[in-house]
Amino acid sequence: MDKVNQIIALLEHGQHQEAMQMYKEILHSGSHEERFTLGEELFQYGFLEEAKALFKRLLESYPEEGELLVLLAEAHMELGEEDEAILVLERLNEADASYPQSLLLLADLYQMQGLYEVSEQKLLQAKAILPEEVIIDFALGELYAEEGKFLEATRCYERVIETEDVIAGVNVNQRMADVLSAGGAFEEALPYYEKAMDEKLEINTLFSYAFTALQAGFNRTAIEKFNELKELDPEYHSLYINLAKAYEREEELENSFHAVQAGIKQDEFNPELYQYGGKLALKLGNEEESEKLLRESLAIDPENIEAALTLTKLLIKQERYEDVIEICGMMKEFADENPRFLWDEAISYQELEEYSLALNKYSRAYTFFKEEPDFLSDYGYFLIEEGKRREAAEIFNKLITLEPDSLEYQEVLQRLTE
Repeated sequence: MDKVNQIIALLEHGQHQEAMQMYKEILHSGSHEERFTLGEELFQYGFLEEAKALFKRLLESYPEEGELLVLLAEAHMELGEEDEAILVLERLNEADASYPQSLLLLADLYQMQGLYEVSEQKLLQAKAILPEEVIIDFALGELYAEEGKFLEATRCYERVIETEDVIAGVNVNQRMADVLSAGGAFEEALPYYEKAMDEKLEINTLFSYAFTALQAGFNRTAIEKFNELKELDPEYHSLYINLAKAYEREEELENSFHAVQAGIKQDEFNPELYQYGGKLALKLGNEEESEKLLRESLAIDPENIEAALTLTKLLIKQERYEDVIEICGMMKEFADENPRFLWDEAISYQELEEYSLALNKYSRAYTFFKEEPDFLSDYGYFLIEEGKRREAAEIFNKLITLEPDSLEYQEVLQRLTE
């Protein structure tokens, strides 16, 4: 075994050539024990091809040794040779002590290939052999979570948590919280996030905890955790937009806007932050700042329809109709025509007294908004102004169907049909 220790020492000191020379001696003429021990050591150090060669040499003498077959398969897997690994593992005899481990490896390989039913079959076979082995429950949980079978995954993780909180280096409470959250059980996920955080403070877990609290409607908890995350890692960009949303839900608009501003300092090319900031500025009554932020969002992402629609809403309010038409025209260049822009153009052309263009836009938008009372009201009154009484009557008939209690629409329709 001295030679094995010498090889490892040489590798640790960067003397690769000398180590490989000694390695070849063991490969060709070393004892079985030396080959096995060196193979395991080299595998751990990442010398996979060399380890693989040693295991293959040993299998020449012990062709049915399960432990060797498993080690060889693991080397193939680490090298990305999945098909070769499967062929090796399928050589194991069911009576071999390493057979359950081979089933776990096969399950992993088939899962990597997207063959989930085959993977599940292998894991259930292993479970039948070792019913108390929680690593199998954990593997089943991971498989079901990847498939989106969240209920089945939680049942598996529950069995693991009865005895282990951490397995294979993974925080099982976090896994449980993640699948509960992914399945929409946001409130049920929170206690598991708390347990996971008690075991280890990790920023991704903290973000998931805060985000799940936000989705569950626990806005104060979300605010607390997002701020805690901001203190730990101010460059965690995803926190800012969600912190702003949590503040807005609590009607703390100033704090929400400050969160957006802090986010922009960290992530200055994020169009969503500028867009959300523009909407908040509008709510705060700062129209100048709102326009500035919305235009910044569009400069970064010209296809940001929500930012453009918020901006056109503001511009219509300010009676800047030519600017509205400019924004709508710009959006046609970068994205498929959105019917909401047709409506905004119709209003703008109407106010600019370009009635034929306004009529064209209204008639095109009608296809999309024939069940929208606000649009029908705009369209109907426009038709009245244009003297198109019969067409206007049809629109107000539609409006009364949608809003039968409206006395205003009834009176207008009565005048049109007299």
